[in-house]
Amino acid sequence: QAQLSESGGGLVHAGESLRLSCVAAISRFTSRPMAWYRQAPGKLRELVASIDGNFIEYYAESVKGRFTISRDNAEKTVSLQMNSLKSVDTAVYYCNTKFMNSDVWGQGTQVTVSS
Repeated sequence: QAQLSESGGGLVHAGESLRLSCVAAISRFTSRPMAWYRQAPGKLRELVASIDGNFIEYYAESVKGRFTISRDNAEKTVSLQMNSLKSVDTAVYYCNTKFMNSDVWGQGTQVTVSS
């Protein structure tokens, strides 16, 4: 079995920061790529950032320089530090990984940025 659980969302003003966390209940966490996606109302879910088992990071162009993804293998957590938030960052944020060739998603956490 594999489960992901996100926390840390909330309502902030533009320019402020939030830190999202995802706790994973999954085997071989150390080698699994982990990612954060987001879905805004009326839009498709999009990849925000990812980090693989070698700590190689990827960021969408829209968040480069503002967001930082990190992982703690001992705690089986992946975090997303979001700075200089903008109203366009408003979305439900989901933690994601692969398990047995299928996507595993958390329940999502709402991030709302007021301008």
